Amino acid sequence: MRDPVTPLPEIGHSEVTASTEDIRSPWRDFLQSFFRHPVAIVSTLFILLLILVAVLAPWIAPYDPQVPDWMALGAGPSAEHWFGTDDLGRDVLSRIIFGARISLYVGLLSVTLGMVLGVLLGLLAGYYGKWLDMLIMRGSDVLFAFPGVMLAIAVVAILGPGLNNVIIAVAVFSVPVFARIVRASTLSIKQSAYIEAVRCVGAPDRVVLLRHILPGTLSNVIVYFTMRIGTSILTAASLSFIGLGPEPDVPEWGNILAMSRNMMMAGKWNVSVFPGLAIFLTVLAFNLLGDALRDTLDPKLQK
Repeated sequence: MRDPVTPLPEIGHSEVTASTEDIRSPWRDFLQSFFRHPVAIVSTLFILLLILVAVLAPWIAPYDPQVPDWMALGAGPSAEHWFGTDDLGRDVLSRIIFGARISLYVGLLSVTLGMVLGVLLGLLAGYYGKWLDMLIMRGSDVLFAFPGVMLAIAVVAILGPGLNNVIIAVAVFSVPVFARIVRASTLSIKQSAYIEAVRCVGAPDRVVLLRHILPGTLSNVIVYFTMRIGTSILTAASLSFIGLGPEPDVPEWGNILAMSRNMMMAGKWNVSVFPGLAIFLTVLAFNLLGDALRDTLDPKLQK
């Protein structure tokens, strides 16, 4: 005689809800781990505030950055001009606010260009190897032989001064590091069993590289991308300070520092301190954000 079929236990709504709540998304886990770092919160808020200031610059700047106040030439901080004015009577605070636009634009665009080219070269070098790997890596070694600022100066000296050429120069010295980071990750990932399985089913190299290898390299790329933005802003300001950046009247942080050299000798500290402080805090915030991302995304550093 057949045994009666045992009915399945009924699952209550509360049990389904509890099991659903136990499912954790990677994005939620990342945010919880990331915001455990107080430094990450402070740096993220500062960068978001800086982006907001750059976007709203025409509406929040108290004065036009190019219009001088002839009654306050080289004035110190006051109720009318919080950060004072330069030797031409232009409001320093307004120029710093508008300079945030240019500095973020240069930093983000130059690092993005360097990242795209570097990631592509790193994928090709790590995946195909042989002569292509040797050619790309030896080219990277040549670029590594020059300090970053010196390489940027050489590129701008060849192309000529200007904002677009500064972006190209900063992008060039970002390429080799991205290429090395992605190459190292690609060499490790392409030996994995699932990559061999994808090859066995006949997937083309383009699919293997873009859909299966590239995602495994993104954590390291994101960390370095974030930290490189601060370095790029500092390099662009250095090029502007020595006269290889945009036109002197452009309200860029390096230009503001360059224009303040004569005033520093006269004891006008405000024209140099405030833009220098803006550069310092911005670079520090991006570096601290990169450190927090590294601690969050690197499983070896997880506690």
